[in-house]
Amino acid sequence: MTDSSAVSALLDRIQAPEGAGREIPDAATREIIGRAPVQTVADLDDAIARAKAAQPAWEALGHEKRSDLLLAAADAIDANAEALAHLLSREQGKPLNGPNARFELGACSAWLRTNATTMLEPQVLIDDETLHAELVYKAAGVVGAIGPWNWPLMITIWQIGPALRMGNTAVVKPSEYTPLSVLVMLSIMNDVLPADVLIGISGDREIGARLSAHPDIDKIMFTGSTATGRKIVEASAGNLARLTLEMGGNDAGIVLPGTDPAAIAEDLFWGAFINTGQTCAALKRLYVHDSVYDQVVDALAGIAASMPIGNGLDEDNVLGPLQNKAQFDIVSRLVEDAKARGARIVTGGEAAPELGELFYRPTIVADIDNDAALVQEEQFGPALPVIRYSDVDEAFAQANAVDVGLGASVWSSDPEAARQAATRMQAGTVWINSHGGLHPMVPFGGVKSSGYGLEFGVEGLKSVSVTQVVSGPGRKA
Repeated sequence: MTDSSAVSALLDRIQAPEGAGREIPDAATREIIGRAPVQTVADLDDAIARAKAAQPAWEALGHEKRSDLLLAAADAIDANAEALAHLLSREQGKPLNGPNARFELGACSAWLRTNATTMLEPQVLIDDETLHAELVYKAAGVVGAIGPWNWPLMITIWQIGPALRMGNTAVVKPSEYTPLSVLVMLSIMNDVLPADVLIGISGDREIGARLSAHPDIDKIMFTGSTATGRKIVEASAGNLARLTLEMGGNDAGIVLPGTDPAAIAEDLFWGAFINTGQTCAALKRLYVHDSVYDQVVDALAGIAASMPIGNGLDEDNVLGPLQNKAQFDIVSRLVEDAKARGARIVTGGEAAPELGELFYRPTIVADIDNDAALVQEEQFGPALPVIRYSDVDEAFAQANAVDVGLGASVWSSDPEAARQAATRMQAGTVWINSHGGLHPMVPFGGVKSSGYGLEFGVEGLKSVSVTQVVSGPGRKA
């Protein structure tokens, strides 16, 4: 267990003075853990002006020097990772262990290091006797990064890592629910970065709206709900900022006939319940063939019932609370609606008040109709509906019928059948015999109302760049 003084020292870097700011509760205990600054639109305007002024010199450093500084920033995150993980666990609710807080800090460092060392070379378009033309990638300018509360540190790095790598400066607005850990991480990175290259702004939705519409913002990176993403599109019409939007998902998984339930059960569970289900690309609805339906449901229920749930600072726990009351209410409403429709609650299906105000037991819901709200709406919490099917074509039609398409998965003991089936899914990423795994060099993005634009790897660097064609004389014959 890290010394609480280490967490306090981190908070002292950024939090508002006593009696000021917005109080941020511990997700598990609801005790106040810190005070986030509440900044104004005028503060944001000043931050953007400073970032704009700092950008030319940052870009002029060149790729090698920027790479060195980002690697140093990754070292700084690593040096403070344990205290950051404890702060994150308290603020967001995710446990230290399992694919949770320590995992998230490790991902921050890994993604930042990959961003720092990935090359984006000019593309030679024509090189002959008459013409030599290249496509080169330059910094867009000032990037506005608007992040979510579910993976606040990791997704912030996904946004700012490639932006800084390509010579942009960045202004970051964290979620109102989880500002402390993000602001602390930015402060740690700023120990090694030049002044005003990376600026955090903590405030309400007015700040986010102004950031999206500001005439000096050249690129917006957003992860969050589809409803908010649509507002960002509208707000950015005036400044024509380039957009990368990673929005809502309702990821489907399809278990094909003949699949071995025991071989896939644990991966199915974590595909759905990672971060207590609060993950954009988590498995949200599972379609299982008649031939293996009962075995899959029973296996999932057994795993769900055995998973330790509770305060994230307890080293034994791997599932935590919902992060906020609004999300807790959504999960409760959807499960109660499923009960009213006659669906079968195999395990869970209720709150766990003895653990705390926002805890909900991991829930497997079987024998549920495809048109139930728990299937058609994104629950973003620890409740998985399992839908029985007998016709494979019908399963794909139902999986593809929703207006989102972030991720999807197919599960089979036959790899070739799974690969062929994957192409039938309408989603930006389709996993085979797993769900939700990401790699810093593999592009990620959604289709339909899950957004547009790609993150990660070379494509992620391109997304925070502007292109320029340099054309000149070719080789002489």
